[in-house]
Amino acid sequence: MKIRIDKGELLRGVQIAGNIITPRNVLPILSNILFETTKNKIKLTTTDLDIGISITLDAEIVEPGAITIPTKRLLDIIKELPSGTAQLTTKKNNIVDIQLENCEFRLIGLPKEEFPKLPELKDKEVLELDQDMLKEMLYLTSFAVSHEETRYVLNGLLLEIRAGQEGGQAVIKLVGTDGRRLAAAEKKVDLKARKDIKMIIPYKSIQELMRNLRGDGVVSLVVGQNQVFFEMDNMVLISRLIEGDFPDYNKVIPSASSTKVQLDKERFILVLRRANLLTTPDFQAVKFEVFKNKLVVSKSTPDIGEFKEEIPLEYNGKELVIGFNPNYFLEMLKNWRQDSFSLEFYDAEKPGVVRSGEYVYIIQPMRLGS
Repeated sequence: MKIRIDKGELLRGVQIAGNIITPRNVLPILSNILFETTKNKIKLTTTDLDIGISITLDAEIVEPGAITIPTKRLLDIIKELPSGTAQLTTKKNNIVDIQLENCEFRLIGLPKEEFPKLPELKDKEVLELDQDMLKEMLYLTSFAVSHEETRYVLNGLLLEIRAGQEGGQAVIKLVGTDGRRLAAAEKKVDLKARKDIKMIIPYKSIQELMRNLRGDGVVSLVVGQNQVFFEMDNMVLISRLIEGDFPDYNKVIPSASSTKVQLDKERFILVLRRANLLTTPDFQAVKFEVFKNKLVVSKSTPDIGEFKEEIPLEYNGKELVIGFNPNYFLEMLKNWRQDSFSLEFYDAEKPGVVRSGEYVYIIQPMRLGS
């Protein structure tokens, strides 16, 4: 193999493909990136056996071929190369020469035959989704995914697609929960899905997908046997799916409450950040006191101190005292695009609910003093 490629383009490709590689790989080949030539293109592929990424780059193909190269070492080298056109040439015994101007490196690779073969897209239904829409839905739900290994089925994001009836619009829904909060986003889309789809995508795969969605254009989704494929621009992301039954989230979504307050997003974020300064791992709950004309947010932590701040508002419901983990609000609001939001209350023992159109976010209350 002998190729010539712009150093900046090569760096971009290796960085994207190399994101999924971890230092704990048991098999040495999983620390390598596979280079394969096609017509005027070079395809870079990595995998950890749960996720696979392939990205295709423009290149001058002098001699076709394939080789795997240690990803981290290659990335470190490319970063230090000057700007210009790099040349990669394979030699005997899996040696790879990397040249740019007067600089030359020689790395020891592994043969392509040792690299795991990734599944291929064959005769599957292709569904096209708007990248910006999917990206917003992912950011509004994925933060609620559980990271506790004992709750494996909650370690991923539920993706549902309900096929439209008789030419009607399909519905896509994403749901994430860790048992203490739940985020669900739903959109109607012009999608020609032949049947309903339901799958749980691992959090790591969701992270990679969000990292690579650009915000414009479409992303093609294909569901395989216990796998899902996302194809966008010049890259493909393949992920294993989590096996198991996702909890029936509809049971925990309450009907709309007439008891709610309208809050300015930026003002509320600042108040919560100040209250958060006095929280500790043992004392995370912040007190919310809802009165007719104000919301009082306060925090009292033994041996540390106290905080209190009032937010003026209009409220016609019954007065209420309830505790919440402020981080559960902050994580949601970080990706909230609107200037304000409504927070619904029921009573001190029931969840608080943020609702906007087809988005709902449910937060379980905390016992004050905890």
